Amino acid sequence: MTLTDLPFPGSLRERGESKGELPTSLVDRFGRVHRDLRISLTDRCSLRCTYCMPAEGVPWIAKDNLLSTDELVRVAAVAAGLGITEVRLTGGEPLLRRDVVDVVRRMAAIPVRRSSADGGGVSGPRHDMLEVSITTNGLRLAELAPALRDAGLARVNISIDTLRRDRFAELTRRDRLDDVLAGIDASIAAGFAPIKLNAVPMRGVNDDEFADLVRFAVERGAELRFIEQMPLDAGHTWSRAEMVTGEEILGVLSREFALEPVGERGSSPAEVFSIDGGPATVGVIASVTAPFCGACDRVRLTADGQVRNCLFARTEDDLVPILRGGGSDEDLARVLARSIAVKRAGHGIDEPGFLQPSRPMSAIGG
Repeated sequence: MTLTDLPFPGSLRERGESKGELPTSLVDRFGRVHRDLRISLTDRCSLRCTYCMPAEGVPWIAKDNLLSTDELVRVAAVAAGLGITEVRLTGGEPLLRRDVVDVVRRMAAIPVRRSSADGGGVSGPRHDMLEVSITTNGLRLAELAPALRDAGLARVNISIDTLRRDRFAELTRRDRLDDVLAGIDASIAAGFAPIKLNAVPMRGVNDDEFADLVRFAVERGAELRFIEQMPLDAGHTWSRAEMVTGEEILGVLSREFALEPVGERGSSPAEVFSIDGGPATVGVIASVTAPFCGACDRVRLTADGQVRNCLFARTEDDLVPILRGGGSDEDLARVLARSIAVKRAGHGIDEPGFLQPSRPMSAIGG
């Protein structure tokens, strides 16, 4: 019997077979309840964005070290038993994984268990299974969007930093803008909503396109989200002085649009603003200059089975010995809970001793 055999709702103790107390939720010492699991399907990518990866010489994770689909689904099921309600599939580029549609289908069929911190219970017929979303560069969406939708994918986030073909080729080292645009159109046609388009603002690169990117998104019923560039590049060349801040982004947009804050952000990383009275919106994720760590509800699983309780964590917890060494679901639950229990209050970018993680974003998963 596994955790997923248990009736819902309930606690992990219902098995009554394991020694010691079993965790029932993922709550850290600061009272943050974790409901969002980011799962990296691969560290490989079909682009080579200058702010993320070098052009050549990337040390890929060995194929045998990547978690299998069964292993990924098992971890997701255990996490759902601890209160995780959403899984975001990331990479690298997650659509490079050959069985990505099957991954989505199987994860979208995992029942969620409301954590004790949520008061228990399940609300609504569409909220009793994991909500599965994906962050992608969009290159394969024209091919895969309908199948992903049919498999149960709820939402898509698509990266697009520029609308200029020459600039896109220079920035990503690939002439693939047309494929991204086709992927966005295919996602709209498949019925995904809301579609979020992610752009990293870069000084001297795309800082003259902010308004154009917003208009592009609005015309398609999507939400543009600007994400401050973070110190997660493979070359460790990130410079705070060169970063375009959230305040700067809003300043530029305010010259073109009337912006008004929309609601409370809760655990969402984005501050959302209505555009010219709405209903269109734009989001700004100011992870560096206006961190939202106090409301963070995310935990990450790398493609090679490492649990990271923060995007900027310097340590990881290895699930592979449990997954491949005969360990139980309860063992997995304990590692997940232990990782969250020692989570720091914040990412520490502004602290004097801050060190950039050794893994780049492509190997961590967004």
